[in-house]
Amino acid sequence: MDKKRIDVTRPSMPPFEEYVNEIKSIWERKWLTNFGAIHNELAEKLEGFLDVPNISLFTNGHQAIYSALCLLGKPGGEVITTPFTFASTTHAIAQAGMTPVFCDVDPVTYTLDPSKIEALITEKTVAILPVHVYGNVCDTEAISAVAKKYGLPVIYDAAHAFGVKKNGKGIGNFGDVSLYSFHATKAYNSIEGGAAAYGDKELSAGFKRFINFGLVDGENVENTGTNAKMNEFSAAMGLCNLRHIGEVLEGRKRVCTIYKKILFECDPLFDEKTGVEPSLGIKMLPLQDNVESNYAYFPVLFGINENCKVTRDQVKDMLATENIHARRYFYPLTSEFDCYRGAKGAGETPVAESISRKVLSLPLYAELASEDAVMIAELIKAFLK
Repeated sequence: MDKKRIDVTRPSMPPFEEYVNEIKSIWERKWLTNFGAIHNELAEKLEGFLDVPNISLFTNGHQAIYSALCLLGKPGGEVITTPFTFASTTHAIAQAGMTPVFCDVDPVTYTLDPSKIEALITEKTVAILPVHVYGNVCDTEAISAVAKKYGLPVIYDAAHAFGVKKNGKGIGNFGDVSLYSFHATKAYNSIEGGAAAYGDKELSAGFKRFINFGLVDGENVENTGTNAKMNEFSAAMGLCNLRHIGEVLEGRKRVCTIYKKILFECDPLFDEKTGVEPSLGIKMLPLQDNVESNYAYFPVLFGINENCKVTRDQVKDMLATENIHARRYFYPLTSEFDCYRGAKGAGETPVAESISRKVLSLPLYAELASEDAVMIAELIKAFLK
């Protein structure tokens, strides 16, 4: 008998009838895209849920990053960023006509290391693009201090940080703009989609023009633009999923709690602050103080000390024999892509490289059964021993 397949993630979806009911009005209005009524309702509700003053919606998260760079950056300039991210982050910089400059990451949070940013700033630097990773957030205060000193905009990739709060504030309130992804694999999805959150109301008109071909009034175009408008069907899925986001995040927390209990609380030397489990030679990403997590991912580093006798890839292959599909995420670093080899900072980020070689993201989604989470953790624990 074939073993049940367990993927690294699975999209959360509302009841079928709820979505059908939500899209009925589309047939009545015959308005499919171009800032329709459902699109506008979703934007308003997301401002409230994310605790941000302004939201612009996009067809996907990549277009959100690209658009923000085009509005706040400068063609020909350099953007300081992290190589420990998904391809979209780095590609958006290049596609906007700018050059990525790779900065190493903090060994505890895996986010951009503020202490290493200043040494990379030159007269060509036009922006800083940090990435919130796995639901953990950057050192926003330290990054802000560096950016203010040099007069640089901070553009946060918040694809992993939907619903996350820091010191009681929505994470979209930090920096000049924060970009979210609503891809099907994320904790919250609109099938495909994305958003920009920002404090400066004047950016609203700029985003609206840019994502609609640069059109000012339907006929006149002052600047270049693209086509990145969220359609009504995606917005409807976003509205439905937003109603259920509380139960989705609770489901993800439940799975994370099971993994942690089995893998990381079996040794009296387990350190909650660092996430290190010394007897097994593994490390999890610890929750941050004053941060309300969304339990977006459950990454584990393998081989952090001599007690771990197996590699990350051996663990991945073992799980695959059980039809359990974990993911090396992020691997490789974007600075190791052929198209970025030789870029400034490529090959000079040892912390990011070490994490990338050891990290494995375990299956995590709200509907993952508790018994399956227990089975996955027990398989890993037995394999390690």
